[in-house]
Amino acid sequence: MDRLGNLEPTTICHVMALPFPGRGHVNPMMNLCRSLASNKPDILITFVVTEEWLGLIGSEPKPGNIRFGTIPNVLTSERPRGGDKLPAFFQEVLTKMETPVERLLGQLKPPVSIIVADTYLMWTFEMANRNKIPVARFGLCRCRYILCFSTLISLSKMGISQLS
Repeated sequence: MDRLGNLEPTTICHVMALPFPGRGHVNPMMNLCRSLASNKPDILITFVVTEEWLGLIGSEPKPGNIRFGTIPNVLTSERPRGGDKLPAFFQEVLTKMETPVERLLGQLKPPVSIIVADTYLMWTFEMANRNKIPVARFGLCRCRYILCFSTLISLSKMGISQLS
């Protein structure tokens, strides 16, 4: 019990955070994790990145209940990758990341309670199911898409169903 007589938690919630390993995906996932960590001190977050990404963001300040988990550099490097190489990179993410991430998942202590994965990491549902761990998707959406969808909903409510 704490000094107020409340029961202290006997278990910790361990979140595995899996961002898509590309620009524009890692930072938003880390921002989500920082927010979770600052609001819930009894949460432990393992933020999974490649060794290359750890070199890029590993020295950034983060709460004490966020730690990095790394997988080997099984993907094309972030630095020389351009727009024309994006389809091949995406295919690498879909085919080469799952095995090292699942290996890391089996090594983490305490055991992972939930996986929060970027929506582009489609293999996470199968991996989570095999390991009997719930998974939540983290999807990024640009502001203009949100504005467009909210406008369409408003127009629909006004009875306007076709735009010409």
